[in-house]
Amino acid sequence: MGLYARWIDRWERKLAGRDTNRVVRPFEWGTEWLGLGAEANGDGPACLNRFVAGALADSDRFFSYETPRDFRLNEGRLTFTSALRSGDSQNDTVHSLWFPASKDRALVVLPQWNSGPDGHVGLAKLLNRFGISALRMTMAYHAERMPPELERADYHVSSNIGRTIHASRQSIVDVRSCLDWLESRGYRRVGILGTSLGSCIAFIAAAHDPRVSVGIFNHVSMYFSDVVWTGLSTQHVRQGFGTAVTQDDLRHYWSVISPASYLKRLQGRNMPSLLIWARYDTSFLPGYSRQVVESFRALGVPHRVVALPCAHYTTGQFPFNLMDGLVMCRFAARHL
Repeated sequence: MGLYARWIDRWERKLAGRDTNRVVRPFEWGTEWLGLGAEANGDGPACLNRFVAGALADSDRFFSYETPRDFRLNEGRLTFTSALRSGDSQNDTVHSLWFPASKDRALVVLPQWNSGPDGHVGLAKLLNRFGISALRMTMAYHAERMPPELERADYHVSSNIGRTIHASRQSIVDVRSCLDWLESRGYRRVGILGTSLGSCIAFIAAAHDPRVSVGIFNHVSMYFSDVVWTGLSTQHVRQGFGTAVTQDDLRHYWSVISPASYLKRLQGRNMPSLLIWARYDTSFLPGYSRQVVESFRALGVPHRVVALPCAHYTTGQFPFNLMDGLVMCRFAARHL
């Protein structure tokens, strides 16, 4: 590791160490979150295997939903009831901030895992300067949607396998509901921009919704589970699994919420995509990001690749945050 790489790594670990409220939660199969109830009866793996097979065989059904009927825009904040309920009224009320700038181009913007209520607000305002409207959505269990017993968005990514699937599915459905709202406002050129966890949610939503004409994926990996298993920022989640499952097991169970399962849905679509990864990332390991790039190339899906000279947390620090924001805004302005 060279001098620059060591400097980035020290900076990255310092930033990652600022959070002292990470909790190692116990492992759970979470089959009740998948509508399986007590069916597991001690055989979680068999139940999950059947569930995953069915979801992958008909992912259009799995991510289907009914458009919410209670969209409300008040002083720049859009709220509606999620089409997929979790049973927590606070989490089931979706919040999005609306930054209008254009009457024909708009992006749904998804911040990173554990982002606060101001996550990507600056980016949304920067998009406005490029003539693009932005609807910044809060993902499940984040910020305004966070249940009172939490300090972090632990229920979206945790060692509860079923609840993590349900949370991601809910966020994906919520994104598509945001697209419904934009369509009702007359927007016909719409895209999605997501960072880190938001990138995964954005990709799967885009893969299942042909209305998305541009995809901007900021930090990429083929499999949801690989990031959780190996990433610096998710080691407390990894500890929660103990020896109950292996990395391969989790990759299979969480394949239903992984971009790898839906890449081929982009073949033949005119959806330019921006793939951003960081050369020194210890949360989204570069090897996993390169797999995404190689798969896009092999499938002939239109895309551009940008490799940032930083790591994961440092992407949010100057000057890398400015580099990242500008490349995303320019791509959106050119292709949306």
